[in-house]
Amino acid sequence: MSPRKRDPEIRERILDVVSRLFDGYGVHAVGMQQIIDEVGCGKAMLYREFATKDDLVVAYLERYTRTFARVRELAAEQRPDDPAGQLIMIVSWTAEQVMTPGYRGCPVHNTHAEFPDEHHPAHALSVAYYDQIHGGLIDLARQAGAADPRGLADRLMLIIDGLSVSGAARGREGAAPAGVAFAEEVIRQALPVKAMVQPQVLAAQ
Repeated sequence: MSPRKRDPEIRERILDVVSRLFDGYGVHAVGMQQIIDEVGCGKAMLYREFATKDDLVVAYLERYTRTFARVRELAAEQRPDDPAGQLIMIVSWTAEQVMTPGYRGCPVHNTHAEFPDEHHPAHALSVAYYDQIHGGLIDLARQAGAADPRGLADRLMLIIDGLSVSGAARGREGAAPAGVAFAEEVIRQALPVKAMVQPQVLAAQ
């Protein structure tokens, strides 16, 4: 008898619940039985889609890490031929996310902290996501004409990470608006003299 095929709809429903639980409580604090109860599925169904909890964690991270690619696409659509504007929009999107009620920090950073073993797939995915964002910022900084694209990307990564920590700790009372303004200043100083665009909010759906 051949194994049953995975059901994409059930898989996404499980990941919806898992994302809410992992984002809210952390990966290690959530057990498989809690996931089964929250989804309302049988144990066999869950393990058919995800053989182990590690498989579930990897799928959760893979789904979330596609976010940055969507954000870059939206920024490119809304600010074509304006890489500096796209950089600002990425930081602005981050600022909007950290002010979302219940925000507990970047899911990838939080998961990375829970899996310090470099050989664990969750750790490797977290590092790869950081490198993906950093590489994307370097690319845009280079397109914008920055004399030191990597240096500008490094500074923007620090602002993005700072926004995440501030948002997790203080929510809407955090430093999100100041972070965006600081990013604008950093970008302005790194680029040839040019008019800067006003940041816009991205909705990465």
